[in-house]
Amino acid sequence: MQHRLKRYAAAAALMLVATSALAGRIEDIKARGYVRIGVSLGGEPVGFRNASNEPVGYDVDVAKQLAAKLGVPARFSDVSSDARISMLMSKQLDLVVANVSITPQRARVVDFSIPYNVAGLRVIAQKSAYIKTLADLNGKRVVVGRGTTADAFLRKSAPQAVFVYTDNFAPDGVLLLQQKRADAGIEDSSLLDYLASKNEQLETLPTMYGNTPIGIAMAKGDPALLKFVNGFVSDYIKSGAYAANYKKWWGSKAAPPALTPQ
Repeated sequence: MQHRLKRYAAAAALMLVATSALAGRIEDIKARGYVRIGVSLGGEPVGFRNASNEPVGYDVDVAKQLAAKLGVPARFSDVSSDARISMLMSKQLDLVVANVSITPQRARVVDFSIPYNVAGLRVIAQKSAYIKTLADLNGKRVVVGRGTTADAFLRKSAPQAVFVYTDNFAPDGVLLLQQKRADAGIEDSSLLDYLASKNEQLETLPTMYGNTPIGIAMAKGDPALLKFVNGFVSDYIKSGAYAANYKKWWGSKAAPPALTPQ
């Protein structure tokens, strides 16, 4: 009987430790007094710096609202496309709100919230390059983010293109296009549609490739944090904040893609 009680006590202690570990990240954030969020500040309107050098944009607004839900201010880190996942895994960041596409490969190493935005890939090109189809990209200089979903897509769809890699499509890839050092580029439609509207020498091809969900990423192993973030995103969609934020950055006539709350 005494042996059995010891076993029960040991099991209860393990459950207590496990429960504490699961809830630990939210408690750590609140004890620290701020949440560390990775954002990408290279491209309007998703994320960029204003005239006062302050982070602004669609993702930044989402991140600020999430921090407010946690009850702490956000401290932002500008993350490149190839570093955002590794910085989560190394515990340098608590969350990443940086236009991260939810893919099976990434979902093996980090957890994702339900989608807070949706995008597809689009091609942008110099009007003078006469690029009208994916086949026209072969032999042309095409700027693309290293290790992104656009990179993988381009390798399959236009393998003879001349790949011009960048770690940050915006501002680096955008600058290459503006300086006509690249004939075309491929990235999320949300960024390229906005870029083309601001630059008369560039045009986007009409086709959008894929319908990719965008999620808030976090390190694996904390169901409590994942549940909290999913609850936040659900409220963000249902409350009308999503539609308002989308129209704020893409224009009052923009039609926000349909999203489903949890």
